[in-house]
Amino acid sequence: MKNEFIYSDDNKRYHTLNYFYKQKFHTKVCKVSLNAGFTCPNIDGKVGFGGCIYCSKLGSGEFGGNPLDPLEVQFEKGKRMMQRKWPNAKFIAYFQAHSNTYGTIEKLKETFEPFINKKDVVGIAIATRSDCISDECLEYLESINQRTFLMVELGLQTIHSQTAKLLNRCSSLNSFEQVIKKLRSKNIHVVVHIINSLPYETEKMMLETVQYVNKLDIQGVKIHMLNILKDTPLEQLYKKRPFSLLTRDEYVKIVVKQLEYLRKEIIIHRLTGEFGEDELLAPKWVLKKVIVLNEIDKYMSKNNLYQGDLCKEEKYEKSKN
Repeated sequence: MKNEFIYSDDNKRYHTLNYFYKQKFHTKVCKVSLNAGFTCPNIDGKVGFGGCIYCSKLGSGEFGGNPLDPLEVQFEKGKRMMQRKWPNAKFIAYFQAHSNTYGTIEKLKETFEPFINKKDVVGIAIATRSDCISDECLEYLESINQRTFLMVELGLQTIHSQTAKLLNRCSSLNSFEQVIKKLRSKNIHVVVHIINSLPYETEKMMLETVQYVNKLDIQGVKIHMLNILKDTPLEQLYKKRPFSLLTRDEYVKIVVKQLEYLRKEIIIHRLTGEFGEDELLAPKWVLKKVIVLNEIDKYMSKNNLYQGDLCKEEKYEKSKN
């Protein structure tokens, strides 16, 4: 039977990133993760020290390129690897590790300009924090967006201040909201990251985060399960003040409920993260990514659920362009 979900051309009951890419670029599109050697303001002392407690030394860039290699070399290595499976694919240069707008405009131009008109590159994705986008940076991002497809990915993780303090996020919800409005006033595509099973958060709190996100003028969401990585402050917290982690079945049910609260037009960029077995302390079930995604599909199909089922046509505050 044909899938009735309007933003899918396969068996998915949510708005997949592949569907979005195919509609926009009419071909297979892959992200090539890069490490441009940036840091974060809650690492170097500008607003805090040590970074977010869950973040690895590579700043969530484990699957990015080798930071010792030039960006062009990182990109070509990633491109060749993906072309083995998708020989005709186009690419998005994904600046993933740490906060990739935390630098001078000269540094940003040096980083991003080589990829704007690069052969087979159809866009740029920049992962960063809301407090790393100055007005000058915003003007430059607008310039990029006028020349290629641009996505800015902002780490929120949770709306709950007590958890954010525990995570050492060191940025406010108000700053996050204001930056989204500024980005959208420039027609820049915004993707928000959230994490499930953060220390001591309940299911109700996780759903409150996604209900808040749904009311924002955003275009995409990434949902992650909390990964406890070795040699991080989170590992020490987990050992000293143990907290429960969601089981795979619990995670699947919460993710599906979150999808139901999200507007249908919001693109789902990710529903589970990836880390190597050597780096991961817990939970081990996240290593089987395909199984997690299949369980989400099966649960939605069995219960006849779709993204947006609980949205109730909620209006969001759309920025004036």
